[in-house]
Amino acid sequence: MTVVVGSEDEASLRGLIERCAELKGELVEFAQSTRFDRWLTPLLLEAAGPERRLDEDEAIRIIDHFILRFRLPDGSTVVDRFVAGRRDLTGADRAMLLGWRDPVEGIFEVRRKDGDAVVLLNLVDDLEYRTYSNVGREAFRGVSKGGFLHTCLVPVHSADGAWLISGMMSHYPKSSATGIARAALQLATSHPSLVFRNPAKIEQGWHSMREDRAAFIEFCGSDELVLPPAEAEELLDSYYRHRQQAAVAGHPDRVRGRQLPGLDFPAFELPQGLAASDTVGVIYDDVDGLNFYLDYGMLRDLFADPALPGRKQHQDLLRVYLREESIAPLPIRRLAAAHPETVDEVFRKLLRKPGFTWTEHGDELLRRRKPWYYESEPRPGVSVIGERLGELVAGGRRPKLTRARRAPRRPGHS
Repeated sequence: MTVVVGSEDEASLRGLIERCAELKGELVEFAQSTRFDRWLTPLLLEAAGPERRLDEDEAIRIIDHFILRFRLPDGSTVVDRFVAGRRDLTGADRAMLLGWRDPVEGIFEVRRKDGDAVVLLNLVDDLEYRTYSNVGREAFRGVSKGGFLHTCLVPVHSADGAWLISGMMSHYPKSSATGIARAALQLATSHPSLVFRNPAKIEQGWHSMREDRAAFIEFCGSDELVLPPAEAEELLDSYYRHRQQAAVAGHPDRVRGRQLPGLDFPAFELPQGLAASDTVGVIYDDVDGLNFYLDYGMLRDLFADPALPGRKQHQDLLRVYLREESIAPLPIRRLAAAHPETVDEVFRKLLRKPGFTWTEHGDELLRRRKPWYYESEPRPGVSVIGERLGELVAGGRRPKLTRARRAPRRPGHS
C-alpha cells in the first residue's frame, strides 16, 4: 500500500505520532506500577531463567506483550484498565489505545524508505505496512532496503495505512535471508492466526486443508483413527512422506537436483504429553483440522458401554475433555454422533442429571463449558505462506509449493 501525504496531512500525522509516544509512555509506566506486579514479575523471572539474567531487549518485548495482549483474570488487558481509569482521555485517544490490543507481530522485509517511514512486507501475512517510529526517522538508521526487521506494529488511529513500531525492533541484514526465512516459516506454521490477518490467505488455507484432508482419508482409510502413540507417529510420518513424494512426482522437471521448499519434513512427533498415553485419537475434521487426543480409546469405550466396570477412570477422562481449554468440542461431538443410543446415559451418569438428553442439552453443555470455541470464526488448520517467503525459503528461486503444515499446538489438541 502506498500513501500519498500532503504537507497538511504530514503535520497531522506527526501530531498523531507524538500523541502515540505520550500515551505509550504513560501506558508503560501504568503497566509497571505495583498493581500489576503479581502478573508481570513472574513473566520476567521465567524469561530470566535460573541465572536471573534478562537482557534489555527481551525485557522490552515481554513488557510490550504484557501491556497489549496479556489477559488478566477478568479477561481484560492492561490497555483496557488504563483506558477505563483515565477520564481525561479524548475519544480519539481511547480509540487509538484500544486499537493497540491487536498488534501485528511479524518478520518484515524492508521494501524501501519513504521520508520518515519505511515500507515493510510482513513475510508472515504477506501484507505491506507503512511504518513509523515515535522517535522519528532516526529509529531506522542502519535499516536498508532488502534487510529485515523483527518487531510488532500497532495502528495509528485515523491515519489510514499508517503503523507504528511497538516495543523492541531487531534489525538483520540482507545476508540473513536464509535464517530469517526459516524463522518466518516457523512463526507462520506455529501461529496460523498471524497468517490469517490477510483475508486472501484464509480461503487459500481452507482449499489447502480440504486437499490435505482428502489425501489423508485416502491414505489412512478414515478421518478418525485410534492407535497406540508409536503407531500413530509411524502412520503420520508415512503419510507426510507420501505427500512429499507425491509433490515431487507432480513436478519432476522443477525439482531435479534439489528438494521442494517446505516439504523436507523431519520425522513426525506427537505433541508433548501424548506419547505416554495408551491410545491417541487422530481426527482430521473438515472444520477443526487435524487434531490429536489423549487416551481417546478409553473415552470411546465409555460411550460404547456406559456401565462398564471401573468406569470412574473413564468418566474422569471425560471431565478433563469437558474442562480443558486445549480440547475443542470436536471429540465429544464425534463420540455422541457415533453412539446415539448410549450418549444420554453417559452424560446422565456423569452429570447426575436424570433428565439430560444430548439432543436437547448437548449443544448448551458444550457452549457453557467451552465458550472460547464459539466466540471466534473457525480458521483453517493449514498456514499458506506468501510468494516472497516461499522465494526466500527456496533460496531466491520462485517457489513451487507455498502450503506449510501447521505445527502441533498444546497437549491433547493440535
